[in-house]
Amino acid sequence: MSKLNSFNNKKNSGFEHFDDCAIYELNNSQSIIQTVDFFTPIVDDPYTFGQIAAANALSDIYAMGGIPLFALNIVAFPTDKLGLDVLSLILKGGEDKCSEANVNILGGHSIKDDVPKYGLAVTGIIDNEKITKNNNAKVGDDLILTKPLGTGIITTAIKKNIAKNETIKSAINVMKTLNNKAAENMNLTKVNACTDVTGYGLIGHLHEICKSSKLSSKIFYQKVPFIDQVELLANDDIVPGGSKNNLDFFNKSISFNTGIKKHQKLMLADAQTSGGLLISVSKNNSKELLNNLNQNSEFKSTIIGELITKQEKTIFILNE
Repeated sequence: MSKLNSFNNKKNSGFEHFDDCAIYELNNSQSIIQTVDFFTPIVDDPYTFGQIAAANALSDIYAMGGIPLFALNIVAFPTDKLGLDVLSLILKGGEDKCSEANVNILGGHSIKDDVPKYGLAVTGIIDNEKITKNNNAKVGDDLILTKPLGTGIITTAIKKNIAKNETIKSAINVMKTLNNKAAENMNLTKVNACTDVTGYGLIGHLHEICKSSKLSSKIFYQKVPFIDQVELLANDDIVPGGSKNNLDFFNKSISFNTGIKKHQKLMLADAQTSGGLLISVSKNNSKELLNNLNQNSEFKSTIIGELITKQEKTIFILNE
C-alpha cells in the first residue's frame, strides 16, 4: 500500500473539523499530534515575549489531551534594526518555557523581516482513546473555563501606556502560564470536548464547539472571569481591532440578553493570547473536574454555562 493511501485510510484529523491540532495515527494505540503558532510581540520585554509565544504554541497540544514532545523555533527578526541580544532573550524565554513543559527545542528556522515574530512548531503524542476534540459536546454538558479573559484588551492598553502595573503583571502571568496542569486533570476525568481560547475569543471558540457538535449553548455572563481592569478599559473603548472583528463576525449567531452592554459583548469577543481551556463535560463529572482543576492551578476554573439542544441561535448570553 502506498504511503498516500495509508495516510488516507487512517483516522486522521485536521482543520476540516476545526480541531486545534493535526493528528496522524501511528498505530492502534497512539497518534502524532502537531501544531504551529507564531506572532509579533505583544509585550515590551523580549524574554517575556518568548515565554508567552511558547506557552501559546504548546496550548493546542494540551487542548486535545496530548503530550508535547519536541518543538522547532520559528523566527523572523530585523537584524539591521535590533541587536542579536534581543533575539537571544526571545529564544531564551521560549527555551525556558519549553523546559518547564519538558519539551526539547531541536532546532528551527529564521528569516530576516522588518517586524519580529516568534513561535513554535510543536510535535506531540496522544493516546487514541484520549483524543479530546471540539466536536463531541453533549446536551447538558457544563462549560468550564480555566483562565480569566481580557489579555487582548490589556495588551492594547499596554501599547497605549494606560494599563496599571498590577494589571500588566496579571495579564502576563495568565499568558505565560502553561495549560499542562489543566490538561492533565482533564485527562483524568471523562470530558466530551475541549478547545483553548485564543484569537477568536470566548464566543468564537465556543461557536466552533457548538457548530461542530450541532448544539447551542447558554453562557451566564456574571460567571465569566475577567482580569482586573478589563471592564474599565473596554468601557473606554480600549479594545483591539481583532476583538471588534470577532464580535462583528459572530454577532449574527448570538442572542444577547438586553442587559448586556456593548463593551461587555466586546469582552466576550476579546482576542486572547495563550488563554485557558474551554472544557465541555457532563454534569456528573463537572464537580470532580472543577475541584481537581482548582487544587492544581493559581487561576480559578469556573462553570460559565452549559450546552443545550440546537436552536436558531448558537450562543445565548444571559445576564446572570
